[in-house]
Amino acid sequence: MKQIFVINGPNLNMLGIREPAIYGHTTLDDINKEIKELGDRLGVACEFFQSNSEGALIDKIQSAYKNADGIIINPGAYTHYSYAIRDALASVDLPAIEVHLSDINSREEFRRHSVTKDVCREQISGLGKDGYLKALQILVEQYVD
Repeated sequence: MKQIFVINGPNLNMLGIREPAIYGHTTLDDINKEIKELGDRLGVACEFFQSNSEGALIDKIQSAYKNADGIIINPGAYTHYSYAIRDALASVDLPAIEVHLSDINSREEFRRHSVTKDVCREQISGLGKDGYLKALQILVEQYVD
């Protein structure tokens, strides 16, 4: 069975509490449950990971090498400045899709730049939890053999 790593960065563990006007009331566990259900329907296994630590995120990305067929990643604030996460994504050479709950292109100027986008196959922004589901669908249909 194909394996997809779903990796979430800093503060995503606070979904449902954190700035509900921007991020809504859905928790990360709620999102993961929906991703798992879609993965089951698509015939892929999903492994979930969240950390507020850049190093732990890099370790998880690196562990995907030879253990996963694709990555869905929401790097959180690391999107805008973590060249280390960018390099980790590039090093494992797996299809990855970057996801953001809010539309980062219509928010503060600093949020509009992604250093990780160029090593991902696609970026999905502004669809809320549905962005993760769309990312999984795209990975399975277009990038994972």
